[in-house]
Amino acid sequence: MNFIMSKLESLIPNALLVIFLLSVAVLGTAYIFQYGFGYAPCELCYYQRYPYMGAIAVSAIGLLAQKGVINLDKSFVLILLLLCGVLLTVDAGIAAYHTGVEYKWWQGPTSCTPTIDFSGSNEDRLAQLFSAPIIRCDAAPWSLFGISMAGYNFFIASFMAFFAIFSWSKLRKE
Repeated sequence: MNFIMSKLESLIPNALLVIFLLSVAVLGTAYIFQYGFGYAPCELCYYQRYPYMGAIAVSAIGLLAQKGVINLDKSFVLILLLLCGVLLTVDAGIAAYHTGVEYKWWQGPTSCTPTIDFSGSNEDRLAQLFSAPIIRCDAAPWSLFGISMAGYNFFIASFMAFFAIFSWSKLRKE
């Protein structure tokens, strides 16, 4: 455990760069799955991308301030690091929710979990069928070792959020 903590602590001076690079890598991987392998994202998949986009923008501003390209106070740069931690915590929450929907632990939003009422006429059922979303949030299109993309995103975002907040807590004491 000491080895892991020492490695994490060695990355703290470059925390914004680490967050920026990992966020770009995660978002890039999502786009590779989408455009390279044809895995169309559902509504919850899109929601998981937004905090990464925010973390990229926020960490880029912090990096520009650290390099002296823009003039920001060091305490404001620390707030940006904390904001990255908050964004990534939100992303981990969305990913946890999406994972639960995929594994049927709870019901997802009706906009991406189609339900058909069979009590109406054939025309009603057909209309419901054709208006149902094509990309379902409650079906994992890909998994590795029984863990879906949303599940992996939960682990990655949780680690990144921990790292950002851990780094912030260490740097604010300096």
